[in-house]
Amino acid sequence: MSNNDSEKSGHIKVDIPTSSLPDGNWRNIDLAVLFDKNKCDLTECDLKDVYRILDCSPLGLNDDEINERREKFGPNKIEIKERHPIIRFLLFMWNPLSWVMEIAALVAIAVSNGENKPPDWPDFIGIILLLLLNASIGYFEEHRAGNAVKALMASLAPECRVKRNGGIWSTTPASELVPGDIVSIKLGNIIPADGRIISSPGGSIGLDQAALTGESLPVSKKPGDKILSSTTCKQGECEAIIIATGTHTYFGRAASIVGSARDEIGHLQQILAKIGNFCMVGIVVFVVAEIVVMYAVFHYRYRRGIDNILVLLIGGLPIAMPTVLSVTMAIGAKQLSEKKAIVTRITAIEELAAVTILCSDKTGTLTLNKLTIDKDSIELYADVTLDDVMRYAAYASNQEHSDAIDTCVLESFGHADSIGRTINIKSFIPFDPTNKRTQVTYEDKSTQLVHQVTKGMPEVVLGLCLGSQSESSEKADKMRSDVIKFAQRGFRSLAVAIKQNGGDFQLIGLLPIFDPPREDTAETIRKAIELGT
Repeated sequence: MSNNDSEKSGHIKVDIPTSSLPDGNWRNIDLAVLFDKNKCDLTECDLKDVYRILDCSPLGLNDDEINERREKFGPNKIEIKERHPIIRFLLFMWNPLSWVMEIAALVAIAVSNGENKPPDWPDFIGIILLLLLNASIGYFEEHRAGNAVKALMASLAPECRVKRNGGIWSTTPASELVPGDIVSIKLGNIIPADGRIISSPGGSIGLDQAALTGESLPVSKKPGDKILSSTTCKQGECEAIIIATGTHTYFGRAASIVGSARDEIGHLQQILAKIGNFCMVGIVVFVVAEIVVMYAVFHYRYRRGIDNILVLLIGGLPIAMPTVLSVTMAIGAKQLSEKKAIVTRITAIEELAAVTILCSDKTGTLTLNKLTIDKDSIELYADVTLDDVMRYAAYASNQEHSDAIDTCVLESFGHADSIGRTINIKSFIPFDPTNKRTQVTYEDKSTQLVHQVTKGMPEVVLGLCLGSQSESSEKADKMRSDVIKFAQRGFRSLAVAIKQNGGDFQLIGLLPIFDPPREDTAETIRKAIELGT
């Protein structure tokens, strides 16, 4: 269609630019481009393009290809460059306050002599000891506390199953993975690097991403979806192709951000620098004035004038302040470490006290990270009891490979071991991201009747019931209203429906699911409010 035709028809033709992948493969693509989502997004493009760009196949890589890639991509580690311990120790004496103390020490030992008198050893030794004490407290407290990057690295998977050399599976350290490797992920495995799922026997897997996102429920992933390093497989198994390793992974970028925090100048350091600069300027002005007055006006002897200048250098500086601050912050860091808090820099103690807005992770911090059903709030939509709804929901739960919701339902039911004695399970359809529900077909051993139970997302279960025209619009509106009511209370909703003896699905109940707060959450919030007032 021409532009004129478009205008006549009342439609405007707009050319929308589409993102294009770079030509060639990883050998001739710069790393900055390869891991730039705007230029080469391996997490969203077609799997055929992933194989092309990474120049690999479902049979895995051979040894030569692995060595070639390792030279370009490096090991699958989060490597943080650390300064030499001696340099780190000396840096604690590199600030304006320490500079004035160091100048005073040099004056005491190198300039303060003459007239057959020895240098001022007592002042020199005292200043040096104070400098060493300040530096030692800061260095050893930082060394003892460790850092957040090492704590993050500890959660990386140490080993994984990888397919190499023509389809041969072997176990290898996760640090040796390279982009293009084919790995096997099974229940309980920690994902060793960022990848894309290429196949899954069950059609999907469930990943626990709480470490990265704080989401308490596992996230379903199907072939073609991306999987992130440091997440945990909670359901199913799959094979995946590695697309990013080391610092190029989502986990690695997060760890790099945490590591970069060590190079920032804290609020306390800025204050100390201002105090030190003020002292230096003031001391320089008074030293110049003292030299003019003593030598040009009163003609003091050299040694007597130097001794007076040394007194001004030492007296004009708050020598004890760095020591008091270091000791105070070391005590604070020790108290925080006893509460299992990671302190990367002892100066962060003062920065924490100066915060105006405190943001806290919910899952596992304020809550138990364990889903629970609030039985007192269960809504019923049929002539059944609360125990009946819990029993039917337990029938529709996978006991062998239960996810977080199945575990929650079975534990709340409390009699999971009795299910096998009362029913014979004919078939079971597990939860998947498409259907968004589970379904069980079973035979009641007491009546030999066959029934079906489904549980899942309320709208999906309700649609199943409305599709069979077994539910009224009033009941549907009531359920939707209850879902909103639960959401306002912070609950998730799980609908349960049953099909008895070949009839239609009937909605019978709505289960409110929540992650209960920790026992000390209320006290923690109360203390935080008190400390902030």
